[in-house]
Amino acid sequence: MDIHFFNEDVDLPQLNYNQISVWLKEVIESYLKSCGSISVIFCNDDYILNINKQFLDHDYYTDIITFNYSSPKVISGDLFISLDTVKSNSEIYHTEFLHELCRVIVHGILHLLGQDDKTDVQSNEMRKNEDFWLDKLNAYKFN
Repeated sequence: MDIHFFNEDVDLPQLNYNQISVWLKEVIESYLKSCGSISVIFCNDDYILNINKQFLDHDYYTDIITFNYSSPKVISGDLFISLDTVKSNSEIYHTEFLHELCRVIVHGILHLLGQDDKTDVQSNEMRKNEDFWLDKLNAYKFN
């Protein structure tokens, strides 16, 4: 299977999608899983708010909503990512937009792999894993 990138009500961000796909497959395979069908859908705040209300009964904006369709050995799912919120967060945290976007994408993949971030301990572990994989991605870019 493969990783596909789509857009709803926004332009596709300027990413090297082949490189991102290779990177995400490396993340998945490091957990001894296979990559199934993964869709990354870039959207705006209104679009993600509608999904949050319709499917999760939440009435707030978020940077990502992950729908997990994985089986024990094959990782599959849909990642809805609000580029508006990613941009706001990149300004709040003083990071480059594309860096923050890649953080959110790998965050969604880590959720598909079974990681959670509901507690402080889980959240800290998630951030540590995001940082590890972002460092790997940066290594690709400069080699």
